[in-house]
Amino acid sequence: MSEDRDDSQRTGAAWSRRPGCARAALAALSGLIAGFCALAVAELVAAVVRPEAGPVTAVGSAVIDRTPPAVRDFAVRNFGTADKLVLQLGILILLALFAMAVGVLALRHRRLGSAAVLVFGLVGAVAAAGRPQGAPADALPSVVGAAVAVGVLYLLVGRLTPALRPSPAAGERDEEANGVLDRRGFVVAATAATVASAGAGLLGRRLTSSVQAGASASRHDLVLPVPHSAAPAVPAGADLRIRGLSSFITPNKDFYRVDTALVVPRVDAGTWQLEIHGRGVARPVTVGFHDLLRREVIERDITLTCVSNEVGGPYVGNARWLGVRLADLLRDAGVRPPSKGGPADQIVARSVDGMTIGTPVETVMDGRDAMLAFGMNGEPLPFEHGFPVRMVVPGLYGYVSACKWIKDIELTTFDAYDAYWVKRSWAQEAPVKTESRIDTPRPFASPKAGIVPVAGVAWAQHRGISRVEVRVDGGEWHTARLAAADTQDTWRQWVWEWPAASGRHTLEVRATDGTGATQTGDRVGTVPNGATGWHSVVIDVP
Repeated sequence: MSEDRDDSQRTGAAWSRRPGCARAALAALSGLIAGFCALAVAELVAAVVRPEAGPVTAVGSAVIDRTPPAVRDFAVRNFGTADKLVLQLGILILLALFAMAVGVLALRHRRLGSAAVLVFGLVGAVAAAGRPQGAPADALPSVVGAAVAVGVLYLLVGRLTPALRPSPAAGERDEEANGVLDRRGFVVAATAATVASAGAGLLGRRLTSSVQAGASASRHDLVLPVPHSAAPAVPAGADLRIRGLSSFITPNKDFYRVDTALVVPRVDAGTWQLEIHGRGVARPVTVGFHDLLRREVIERDITLTCVSNEVGGPYVGNARWLGVRLADLLRDAGVRPPSKGGPADQIVARSVDGMTIGTPVETVMDGRDAMLAFGMNGEPLPFEHGFPVRMVVPGLYGYVSACKWIKDIELTTFDAYDAYWVKRSWAQEAPVKTESRIDTPRPFASPKAGIVPVAGVAWAQHRGISRVEVRVDGGEWHTARLAAADTQDTWRQWVWEWPAASGRHTLEVRATDGTGATQTGDRVGTVPNGATGWHSVVIDVP
C-alpha cells in the first residue's frame, strides 16, 4: 500500500512540475465544462424568460439576420429545412472550440480567461436583447450563463495550479502532496459542475415544455369551423397520378418551410391577438383567435412559392387553406386602397419572432382571396407553418405576403419603411413569375427506349396556366397535355408522351400563363425578385 501511495505521489509530482500537454488538455476540458454549464443554466433561465432568449438561439438568429442573400440561398439550396440545424450545430462547435481555448488561456491568466467568457456572454446578451422582438429581460440568460461559466472556470483551473507550501522538514516544496490533492479535487469539482449543470438543463427543458404545453393543447383542442364559402371540389383529372409527379395537394408534412426561426414559435391560440393600426386606419382593430372564428370563414386552394426557389426547385406547394378575408378586416378598420384615396400603400405584417413582411395594400384589397389562415389541408395550421394564424396572399412570393405567426399589421408606405428582406437586397414588390418544372424523369434517370411520360407542374398564381411545352435536345417545342385546372391560384400538372430513343438527351420545359405571356428562357438568379429560366434535365436512354 505504501508503494502505491509513493507511485501516486510521484505521478502527481510529475504532473504538477510539468504543465505540458496533460495540464493543457485538462484546462481545455475545464473550458468545455464551463461552456456546458453556461448553456445549461442559460437554458434554465430562458425557460423562465422565454425560449427564444437562449444564447444559441439569440446568436444564431443574429447570424441569420446578418447573412448575405447569396449565403442564405446557398444554405437553403444545400441543406433545405435542415439549414437551421446546421447553423445551430456550427454555433455549438465554434462555442466548444472557443471554450477550450479560453480554458487553456485561463491556465496561465485566469482573469483574462474570465474576461473572455464575460465578453462572449455580452455578445449573447446583445444578440438576444437587440432582436426586433427583443426586450431587456432577454439578455438575462446569457448574462447569468456567463457568470456561472466564470465561476466554474475559475474553480476548475484553480485545481490545475496548486499552491505550493514549504516542507516542514527541510524547507523544500511539497509538490507531491499538493499535486495528488488538486488532481482529485479537479475530478470532484468537474463531476459536480457537470452533474449540476445537466440537472439545470433538464429542468429548463421541462419548464419550456410546460410553457409550450398550453400552445399544443390549444391546437389539439381546436375544432375548425365549417366554411361559409367552401372551396370547390378539386376537378376530376386535376391530379394525373403519374409515378414521380408531385401530388396536386401537397401534404402538410411535405410542404416546404423557409423562414428564419431557429426555434419554431409555439403560440397559444387562447392568448393570441392581432392588432391593425397605422396610416389610414380610421378605427384601430384588435382581434383574438375566437373573434376570427366568428367571422365569415372561407376555404381556398392556393399555391405558395418561395422567392428562394431556383429554376426547377422544390420550394413550391399547393394546399387547401381555411381562414378569413384579410381585406374585410382592413375595411372594418376603415382602410382604403391607394386607388380609392387611401394614404397607405404597404401592409407591414409582424411575426412573434420579429420577422417583418411588406405587402402591397392594393394587391390585398383587389378582390383576390388574400386571407388570414388558421387551417391547412383540413387541420389546424402546423406550428411550423404559422399556428395559430398566418397570412396567405395568392400571386405574391412568400417573403412579401406569407407572414407566419402573425401578431401585428401596420399600415404605412413603401417609402417610409423597408421590411426585413427588403433591407437585405430583395425587391419591395414581388409577384410570382411564370415557372414550370419537370418532376419525372429525374435528372440522370435511365428510362427504357419507347414512350416515356415527361411530367411536372407549372404555376403562375393569380394568372393561371394555359399551355406547357417540352422540347428535346434544343429541337422543336411539343405541346404537353394539361391536367384539369382547379383555379388560377393553383399550380397545374402536365404530361407529354415522349418517344424516347437511345442516347443522352436534354429535356426542357416552358409554360404560358393565362395572360398569354410565355415563360422566359433567360437564366436569372433568385435575387432580387425570383429566378427565371427553363428547367432542364439530362437523362440517358440505354
